[in-house]
Amino acid sequence: MTESRTTHPAPRLEAAFTHIWKTRMAGLPFLNAALGVAAVGFRPWQGEWLGALVTPWSVNLVLMPGEGAWPALPAGGERLVAFPAGNFRFIAGADESLGEYHACSLFSPASQFADHDTAVATAEAALVALFDAAHAPGADGYQPSQVDRPAQVTKRDFLRGRISGTGHGDRG
Repeated sequence: MTESRTTHPAPRLEAAFTHIWKTRMAGLPFLNAALGVAAVGFRPWQGEWLGALVTPWSVNLVLMPGEGAWPALPAGGERLVAFPAGNFRFIAGADESLGEYHACSLFSPASQFADHDTAVATAEAALVALFDAAHAPGADGYQPSQVDRPAQVTKRDFLRGRISGTGHGDRG
């Protein structure tokens, strides 16, 4: 990656993901032909670049390195990022032209969008909502209880058909 961390990342993201779309993703059945690639609303935030990325296969929140400390992660590594609307899980990805980036999936696949403008407007609205504490868990007085949370299922339990609470496969 030759670009400075102070250089706005939108043009690099759009170029890299357009290339991915036209090469590695070309012809895949889950692509939404009504969508293109757009880097939406990128701005500096807590020493990093934050925005959204619309592609024919997904809409994601994206963090890119900025002037601050960057928590480098291996590909597929995860981090929780706190926003006024709550904590969001970002997964590390890398591209030879971009370097490392972290993405939080909003829509994948992006099949529900009728057109590109609607997907971009949704990405913009998600960025606004991210900074609205009224969307935070518990902001409306609702506190998730243990009953509301899905039971943790280990890989071993899943493979053995022991999935509690579903009524299926509770064979001990």
